[in-house]
Amino acid sequence: MFYRDERLALFIDGSNLYAAAKALGFDIDYKLLRSEFMRRGKLLRAFYYTALLESDEYSPIRPLVDWLNYNGFNMVTKPAKEYTDSMGRRKVKGNMDIELCVDAMELAPHVDHIVLFSGDGDYRPMIESLQRNGVRVSVVSTIRSQPPMISDDLRRQADNFIELDELRDVIGRPPRPEGEDQRSEPEYETEN
Repeated sequence: MFYRDERLALFIDGSNLYAAAKALGFDIDYKLLRSEFMRRGKLLRAFYYTALLESDEYSPIRPLVDWLNYNGFNMVTKPAKEYTDSMGRRKVKGNMDIELCVDAMELAPHVDHIVLFSGDGDYRPMIESLQRNGVRVSVVSTIRSQPPMISDDLRRQADNFIELDELRDVIGRPPRPEGEDQRSEPEYETEN
């Protein structure tokens, strides 16, 4: 479903992709991910969206954000919001949907194919709009986790659904020994 001469852009919903990979039991190697899609077409941009919890002295995602920033990814971040739910539990909310949608719509005239790494059904209208403007859209997520990490509406709207589990051998990182530095997303609320 990819053509060597098509102009590609990757849009990665960081917390959603992290949750999907975690549900499948593997970590993403972002260098391999970028290389894989450079091989599939002319990769113009690779965007990574995440909220950062600024109140912590050390954010567990900071090493990943810094690494991605220095290795060919366009980082889009904003401060996460902390709140206490009705049960008294501390929750963190960091929704990047609007930022991702605006960037995708702005880039649409310059690309042939957008690859969205998310299962969030809120992106369905964006995909529909991109398609009306002649852009093909592939969605990467998983239906193999319990529960599935992708909204059925999103999967049906996409031109192509790529099962994340089938990319495991191509973009997965080998398991690390327990206690080793873990470059990963913190657990934010994600929607499907």
